[in-house]
Amino acid sequence: MSEANRPAPRRSRMGLTAAACAVFVVAMIGAAFAVSPLYSMFCSLTGFGGATRQAEKAPGEVLDREITILFDSNISNDLGWSFRPEQRQMKVKLGEVAEAAFLAENRSDHTTTGLAAFNVMPGEIGVYFNKIACFCFNQQTLKPGEKARWTVQFFVDPAIAKDPEQNNLDAITLSYTFFPAANPDKPVAAAEPATPKRPL
Repeated sequence: MSEANRPAPRRSRMGLTAAACAVFVVAMIGAAFAVSPLYSMFCSLTGFGGATRQAEKAPGEVLDREITILFDSNISNDLGWSFRPEQRQMKVKLGEVAEAAFLAENRSDHTTTGLAAFNVMPGEIGVYFNKIACFCFNQQTLKPGEKARWTVQFFVDPAIAKDPEQNNLDAITLSYTFFPAANPDKPVAAAEPATPKRPL
């Protein structure tokens, strides 16, 4: 049966189906672009997958219980940097604001820009680990041979003391991995300004 001879209701149903399919495709494309920032936002808010949380100030309560914070650093081979913690570990009290430093050096012969991904282990502790300021909030640029010292301010939420599943927790690992920035000329939005870069 030709298109002209096809009953109007059937043509109408086919048109609606085609329109629905088109809307579905557009929605899926939009979701693909949105999933990364939405996932990052979800992780930041919930601590899911070891993502740390952001805080504006200290919790105002410091407990006697201490936890050892271990620092781990990794770097993409494409960046041409060295990157390591200034100290491998420190002890902090729950609720106490602490500061740790990381040392970076551009060992390549050209200026490069990197961005740090981060997480904590065990993964379920992310909901209790809070950063007040961190170099990881912004892209970092180093000239050839340039060295820098970057710091992170953080605390472990004293609410962790009320979590019976964490009664035996005595150590948390904070890990950073630097990757080349995909858009080095485009600033990265951050809730807090990055710690100023200080030459060594």
